[in-house]
Amino acid sequence: MPSSSSSTTATDSVAIISKCKIHPDKNSIIKSLKLSVSDLPMLSCQYIQKGVLLSQPPLPPHHLIPLLKLSLSKTLSHFPALAGRLSTDDKGHVNIICNDSGVEFVHSTATHLFTHQILLPNCDVHPCFKTFFAFDKTLSYAGHHQPIAAVQVTELGDGVFIGCTVSHAVVDGTSFWNFFNTFAEISKGAMKVTNSPNFCRENVFNSPVVLPLPDGGPAATFSGDEPLRERIIHFSRESILKMKFRANNPLWKPQNSDLNDAEIYGKANNDGNGKHNGTLKPKSEISSFQSLCAQLWRSVTRARNFHDTKTTTFRMAVNCRHRLDPKVDPFYFGNLIQSIPTVASVGDLLSHDLSWAANQLHQNVVAHDNATVRRGVKDWESNPKLFPLGNFDGAMITMGSSPRFPMYNNDFGWGRPMAIRSGKANKFDGKISAFPGRDGDGSVDLEVVLAPETMAGLECDQEFIQYVS
Repeated sequence: MPSSSSSTTATDSVAIISKCKIHPDKNSIIKSLKLSVSDLPMLSCQYIQKGVLLSQPPLPPHHLIPLLKLSLSKTLSHFPALAGRLSTDDKGHVNIICNDSGVEFVHSTATHLFTHQILLPNCDVHPCFKTFFAFDKTLSYAGHHQPIAAVQVTELGDGVFIGCTVSHAVVDGTSFWNFFNTFAEISKGAMKVTNSPNFCRENVFNSPVVLPLPDGGPAATFSGDEPLRERIIHFSRESILKMKFRANNPLWKPQNSDLNDAEIYGKANNDGNGKHNGTLKPKSEISSFQSLCAQLWRSVTRARNFHDTKTTTFRMAVNCRHRLDPKVDPFYFGNLIQSIPTVASVGDLLSHDLSWAANQLHQNVVAHDNATVRRGVKDWESNPKLFPLGNFDGAMITMGSSPRFPMYNNDFGWGRPMAIRSGKANKFDGKISAFPGRDGDGSVDLEVVLAPETMAGLECDQEFIQYVS
């Protein structure tokens, strides 16, 4: 149950009404969990900050806040690691001690803000969203001395924002959204959890290797102080299918001027006999998301105005749960991800077409099989290090999150979210996050963070803009 203190302080546009600790409603039967080869590198990353914008709740705040606190307490009984603390033993291994110490709960208000004001189309992301999360600029290592997770509930003039902040050394996106979904499910009145987390650590990522860390913990690997612009860019299902078709059919040209978009989409989805206009389809089809990533890579790189000899990198995280043999439970709790960098010269990337860039990404993803995952673990064990998050040469793009995550499943009892937004955490020039489109029809929202001059160039890139909804 909560242990609380109340005060009212103003932070930019948000007034903090109260803060308290929420503890699991049942004692944890799990004593500790050792951080894995995938968890440990994230100790230098900031806490994940993601949240949902919801319409006006039917309950007044004096009923809603106690309900959410109770639901969170019940949820933590299913996710006891989130209510624990990190601890480093005398051998240097970092563990989650599931001691029911609790998570932070923040109740805040910004009732002068209305949803139509903060969801303006064709604009940069409203700065208010950065104030809707706890633990700003907090590195995941801080879970040694403060809560591993926090929930902030902010009342708006005609809605509410629920923001979750969780140590990235404890969860990846899959585990984060399973926790968020479960919190919403219990708040809605569910008596049984749909997807229980799996805490088994018996896989190749469980390693005896120690990650050397400086006294007091690591430092961030990027400054976070440079000027940035941030936009949510929407791509309809139709636009993405058009990119996918062009990525998979590099030699395709319309036979006549009457070929319409419906025919293109049909071809993109139709295996047929594997041939289009005499062009043999690849044995392994380039995906919609790989096609979108390739277009973004090309357009952002063009906007950066580098010399042709400059090397550019597109880095994307992949879920290893289904790549391992034997496969790991899809709701394994923790990080089970690896990063795939794809490298090309600016000249090669921009002189070839979309299909070339998409194929570079595609081949790297397809090659990341069980053997590659295991080799990545062994490579890390031979040289344990923190994850180098950032844009170190100005020519990098890092793709995070996934349009497959069930972000819009977070119905707390009065409807699906209106929008997904994130906080300040882990943002730098070239950091992109992929969200599913709200309609659940295959559309995608990209949260694009770029240097101001690069964003201005991207907004003028006709090859890119033709696909933007």
